[in-house]
Amino acid sequence: MKNILITGGVGFIGSNLALKLVDLGYVVTVLDNLSEQIHGLNPKDSSLYKSILGKVNFIRGNVTCREDIERSVKGQDAIIHLAAETGTGQSMYEIEKYSKVNVSGTALILDVLVNNKNSVKKFILASSRAVYGEGKYKRMNSEVVYPECRSVDNMQQGNFEMTDKNGQFLEALATDEDSKLHPTSYYGLTKLQQEQMVQLICGSVGINYVILRYQNVFGTGQSLLNPYTGILSIFSTQILNGKSLNIFEDGLMTRDFVNIEDTVEATIRSLEMETANNEIINIGSGVAKTVFSMANLLVSAYEINVPTEISGEFRVGDIRHNFADVTKAKQLLKFQPKVSFENGISDFTNWVMQQPRNDNHLNVSFQELKDKGFLKS
Repeated sequence: MKNILITGGVGFIGSNLALKLVDLGYVVTVLDNLSEQIHGLNPKDSSLYKSILGKVNFIRGNVTCREDIERSVKGQDAIIHLAAETGTGQSMYEIEKYSKVNVSGTALILDVLVNNKNSVKKFILASSRAVYGEGKYKRMNSEVVYPECRSVDNMQQGNFEMTDKNGQFLEALATDEDSKLHPTSYYGLTKLQQEQMVQLICGSVGINYVILRYQNVFGTGQSLLNPYTGILSIFSTQILNGKSLNIFEDGLMTRDFVNIEDTVEATIRSLEMETANNEIINIGSGVAKTVFSMANLLVSAYEINVPTEISGEFRVGDIRHNFADVTKAKQLLKFQPKVSFENGISDFTNWVMQQPRNDNHLNVSFQELKDKGFLKS
């Protein structure tokens, strides 16, 4: 396989992936709509766009447009489908938008592959840990359970940890690919729908597929403008602008942060290795980090003392804990994350310090959530 199409290839993951593939000798085509939410009002001035300019075949278009897809797919050996709306909280009230891009856009790509003559041999879908919802836990007696989302009433009383129906506390476990799939956000639901469509259609027409369930990807090049996703970039922008950090719940919820370099390596391995064909694979570090500790690490790295407020506010649809079981990635991709969280944060913050300081309009996104009833206290 030589010719690779990346949808959403001017995004954070996509641009880094495109440049690495070019370095490896691949011919890369990028289809991207240069979303204002990611790239700002003048998207052609964004660093992400400039990084791929002249190095790939760039098509400005949309996965919801059949003509754009048909033009992009011609002559391609593989498709890496990254284009998606990604904000978990935003997805709860921008339902039609998320459905149109994530679900209908993926359906349209698959429709073109089935009905138009093409040379595509492999389809890689960027999915998300959001398909697991709250993920995998165990009771004190070691029984494995998959709890439903937390109740609003409990969280309004300050009870944020996961419990069973009897009020017994549950211990978070690494979530493997065979875990129950029960998204707690509309974003997660659209990613699950994508997965099911890809498995069904690609499996039916003989196109090898790989579904990668990414955890929280971070690193240099991440958009600092998007107030709806990317907690490290959101907090960084607040700190550098001297604004306080609003940490939801009690700050002890955990996330699995995986560096962009590791994410790109794992994705390329899934493209090149036949052991990955027709598989679903978690891509993460396998390590849980609390949001509070991450915020303190950022404040220390920037050496800017801003107020840190653990507000007790919470977003409906947010999960408490989720970190990946990466055993399958090690077995099938021979993949082992190389960049530690601490080293990755150091590289990230050094890069952020060199970027223009812009307002990410976080207060606007918070107000939207409150107005729609999805941010509560």
